[in-house]
Amino acid sequence: MATETHTGLECPPAAWWKPAHKAEKVWVSIAFVWCLILFAMMPIWHWKGGQNPSGIRSRVEPTAFMERVQEFITQYQVDDDRGMPIVAPPPGSDIYLAAFSFQWMPILKLQKNVEYTLHLSSLDVNHGFSLYPININFQVVPGYDYGLRVTPNASGDFRIICNEFCGIGHHVMVGRVIVEDGPVTTPAGGAQ
Repeated sequence: MATETHTGLECPPAAWWKPAHKAEKVWVSIAFVWCLILFAMMPIWHWKGGQNPSGIRSRVEPTAFMERVQEFITQYQVDDDRGMPIVAPPPGSDIYLAAFSFQWMPILKLQKNVEYTLHLSSLDVNHGFSLYPININFQVVPGYDYGLRVTPNASGDFRIICNEFCGIGHHVMVGRVIVEDGPVTTPAGGAQ
């Protein structure tokens, strides 16, 4: 009896086009339905889950964004921490945060339960914005101003960690957000 050898140029024996077994059809159907469910969940989680912050994106030159940050610091600086300015903007204002050369600037001092529009941009390379210990992650890309509406709902001293490798000093790139209790309101809506 002669043995048959096949090369990659010849068709294999006619086994691969045989009809699928019933169990294979069931598992392929389950996998397809699961893919459809996961595909539908992406927009649902975006709109209802609040996991993917959507905001305003616009192009910006890094030097122009840094000018906005410097103006923001000049206008609202209240203190500094080892040379890093601490800013306390009024409720509802636009706040600016720049990522560059292994630092976040400035330190933000915000009020709890007050909405702000946070403008993020990088001045040099890609950085990752991760607010610890809260699970908020965002990619910060140079040349883009990302305006995100944020409402701090917990007071404390939070850290901003870069979670996108950005160079030799990546491990020391830590910023701060200080959230203080805002004004207490009475049931009638007036401030105390």
